[in-house]
Amino acid sequence: MTLSRVPAADSSAPTTAVPELLGQVAYQMSRRLEAALGPDGPTLEQWRVLALLADGTGRPMTEIAGHVRVPPPTLTKIVDRLVDRALVYRRADEVDRRRVLVFLSEHGRRTHARFAPAVAGVAEALVDELGAQDAARLAELLERLRTLPA
Repeated sequence: MTLSRVPAADSSAPTTAVPELLGQVAYQMSRRLEAALGPDGPTLEQWRVLALLADGTGRPMTEIAGHVRVPPPTLTKIVDRLVDRALVYRRADEVDRRRVLVFLSEHGRRTHARFAPAVAGVAEALVDELGAQDAARLAELLERLRTLPA
């Protein structure tokens, strides 16, 4: 598995290329993750829900939507499909009965455990391709970008 090579950055090149490159890399990484999940596994969006819920904490739909990066109506469809597959379940929040929380079911936990090594393999392959130092620097830079105001 090799990354598509991007020409070395030319210091005179406009920085307007950065957003385009980020989009291309995000697309490429999504394709790698989808391949790791395979045709019988969860979709990438479903995987993101399972991975978020894997800590055993129930989450409100708004938090899940932000994590999965989809609008609330789209998340409702994703969660409905996960409920249909018995991977997650909904329950009213005990503190605020108006709020619904989503939890990973036991079947969802087993499904997460089954696919987690393949997803981790994608990350490990990326570190191998970039080298540990460059991968750490990339993570640092991406974290800085992620925390910038919208």
